[in-house]
Amino acid sequence: MENSGNSRKILNFNVGVLGHVDSGKTSLAKALSSTASTAAFDKNPQSKERGITLDLGFSSFTVDLPEHLQEECGARGYNSLQFTLVDCPGHASLIRTIIGGAQIIDLMMLVVDVVKGVQTQTAECLLIGELTCPRMVVVLNKTDLLPAAKRQAAVDKMTKRMHKTLETTRFKGCPVIAVAAKPGGPEAPETEVPQGVPELIELLKAQTYLPHRDPSGPFLMAVDHCFSIRGQGTVMTGTILQGALSLNDTVEIPALKVTRKVKSVQMFRQPVGSAMQGDRVGVCVTQFDPKLLERGVVCTPGSLRTLHAGLVSVRKIGYFRGALATRSKFHITVGHETVMARVSFFGLPPSSSSSATANDKTPSDQSPEQPPANPASTETSPAQPLSDLTPPDKTFSFDRDFCLVIGSKLDTDIHANTCRLAFQGRLLEGFEDKGYAESALPRLRVFKTKQREGQVERVMDDYTVIGRNLFKKETNLQLFVGLKVKLSTGEEGVIEGGFGQSGKFKIRVPEGLSAETKQLLSSTSKKKTKGGNKTEPVKEEAKTDSQPIGISLSFKRYIFDPHKKMVQS
Repeated sequence: MENSGNSRKILNFNVGVLGHVDSGKTSLAKALSSTASTAAFDKNPQSKERGITLDLGFSSFTVDLPEHLQEECGARGYNSLQFTLVDCPGHASLIRTIIGGAQIIDLMMLVVDVVKGVQTQTAECLLIGELTCPRMVVVLNKTDLLPAAKRQAAVDKMTKRMHKTLETTRFKGCPVIAVAAKPGGPEAPETEVPQGVPELIELLKAQTYLPHRDPSGPFLMAVDHCFSIRGQGTVMTGTILQGALSLNDTVEIPALKVTRKVKSVQMFRQPVGSAMQGDRVGVCVTQFDPKLLERGVVCTPGSLRTLHAGLVSVRKIGYFRGALATRSKFHITVGHETVMARVSFFGLPPSSSSSATANDKTPSDQSPEQPPANPASTETSPAQPLSDLTPPDKTFSFDRDFCLVIGSKLDTDIHANTCRLAFQGRLLEGFEDKGYAESALPRLRVFKTKQREGQVERVMDDYTVIGRNLFKKETNLQLFVGLKVKLSTGEEGVIEGGFGQSGKFKIRVPEGLSAETKQLLSSTSKKKTKGGNKTEPVKEEAKTDSQPIGISLSFKRYIFDPHKKMVQS
């Protein structure tokens, strides 16, 4: 991005500040930052009242380019590095905001109270970080609360514990550093100098990399604050997720169904002529009521469509203790938007598991679906539906950040010591048609396998038997006529229709019954006729011949088929 006031070109690097409530994230952001945006440092009156961060806070500081970036960044015209700190709230009830904020960061700072260690929301923040960014730094804060004589030993112990916790995550071996962002606590005078912050800045510089920034494609920006400036217009602050923006561009606010002209763009109070993916900006547009857009997205006109359902490839989050049950409701988060959705889960049939790839798709009823790549690792029970779906002809392409989907149970008691993040995945296809259940879902070929067991009651002739216990009395047997069944003695037959009014049915055996089967059926019949005889030999016969001949019916039903037909391969 070019600053209009001078010729400096600044590389923006977004650092998420995440952690449990009261771990000192905002104090750390203050200690690190030299410049604050309109949204920084708990400007929300409720935040000041409650003493915790209620919203995303943004602040920044600029440093010289680290040595390892100078050659690569210099070739692209960058001559300084700006850290934008995204201060995410730690309170359990505000996890939606954390998820939204985490999707715009290049590196995460996980702030841990050195006295309390990892807490419930610390673990949730760690999970969100794993899903959304490639690098992390652990900051052990509040070291001033440790007795001076035992301080180093306590820090070393907590550092070892953090490394052990991270062993099985993508952040294994990440740096851990100890600081005291606000010695003496929130009430301490401002003259108290933070401890360890210069070392933390050097560590952050060492951890930076040149993030992927692509100005092409439709413009898309996640807006997190909105306010009016009298006589100028309405300002939306946020992070550009995709594409680029310039003065005099026209942007659409989909939630309000309006378009507005861009009057000015600023990056931390500095006017700029343009901005691109990854930049944190304030965009002033022609006037509209800011109360109508607390949070949302802004985009190139016509580029963003309303989806009524989505096809999502998902994986269960290991720490989630609940079940991923079909037809259950989850909170679904995409970007800054969180909605309640009913979810259908399904995977690939067992026979396809060896050839399954990440491109195999599995659909939804109102949002996401079940893990494709390795069905064996997905916790799918046999009762869950399966799909023999081939990749659809039409898929919608979304930016890497925008298409991340997180499913959670945010209505779980916030005091319960349990992970509320259930699954994560990628949006593969979106359905814009409100009637997607009839227009789109039937082609997804998702089915449930059904297995029914009954018994042969008696034989009518060499090619016909009567069966029972396969259907209920009220079942419409016409739906099953023509389906193949197998007898436990090996013969294969076809259901011809009902027999009487009690759910019994007639089976035709084209190849005829074997002599052994007829003998078995004959023995069973004889046993029944001798049922009144109390002599010992009959009891012995009942023991040996009491096992009836079984009937097995297997079929699959495509759950999105409007006719609910039963199919056999």
